[in-house]
Amino acid sequence: MAAEYVLTQFAADRQGFTPAQRRWQLADIDFNALDAAKVAHDRTLFQIVALASFIETGSDVYASNLVAYFVDDAEVAHWLDASWKPEELQHGRALRAYVQRAWPSFDWDASFAAFFADYSRTCTVPDLEPARALELAARCVVEMGTSTLYRALMCYATEPVLKGLAARIYADEVRHYKHFYRYFRRYQRRERHGRWRIARTMLRRLGETRTDDGYCAYRHIWRAAHDVKAPLAESYAIFRADMARLARRCAAPEQPIEMLLRPLQLPPAAVRGAKRFGGTLYRWWLRA
Repeated sequence: MAAEYVLTQFAADRQGFTPAQRRWQLADIDFNALDAAKVAHDRTLFQIVALASFIETGSDVYASNLVAYFVDDAEVAHWLDASWKPEELQHGRALRAYVQRAWPSFDWDASFAAFFADYSRTCTVPDLEPARALELAARCVVEMGTSTLYRALMCYATEPVLKGLAARIYADEVRHYKHFYRYFRRYQRRERHGRWRIARTMLRRLGETRTDDGYCAYRHIWRAAHDVKAPLAESYAIFRADMARLARRCAAPEQPIEMLLRPLQLPPAAVRGAKRFGGTLYRWWLRA
């Protein structure tokens, strides 16, 4: 079912359907069918889904910052405010609902409130890149990361409701990447940044995805999980190692590498060598 959903979404892209025709709703997820026994004792799965639920639910702040950043570009601002932001928040609501049903002893509300108090202080408009094309290239990096996460989760999950939910979110994230890349190309034609500057921006954002939002969310999940004995830094390193193994096993590297390289708009002769370097970079990103 999950694989069929993703294929349907990609077919819709090819046929030119509008985002409104493709968008799924929270009511489409049958949480009453959730088989909690399949996930109750899977700590790695709990950590992944809880962490993702925090970040997606907190995306309202970042999305509002982006809307403000592109306020004089009606097309981009409208897509961010009317499509991207609601879809990201829907991901958060769906994942939150899943966590609360699958792991009812976890106090999601209190833990998220503590996370958001930290996260919101570090997410401001001045933190965005100094040029719009560069910020859009950086967003391509983030969408690469989130799509890789949900693709791996879709593969790893055996519980049907979670598997289907991960497939829906994965399809959304790939579609979001396409929008950000299209807008990047438009701004790049105006701003004309060199490949080296674009690459530096993307590399910096790639490093931030390893340490910033995810670590902040994990810290508050760790504090709420009283049965975790390892210190925070050690526990997070173990979690990242588990995530890396999961991604290597479940998410083929070709798509994320292509997503990383595309904003560089390399000439055909340079693509083969760049893919080798991209593979090295991708493995570094996965490494705990």
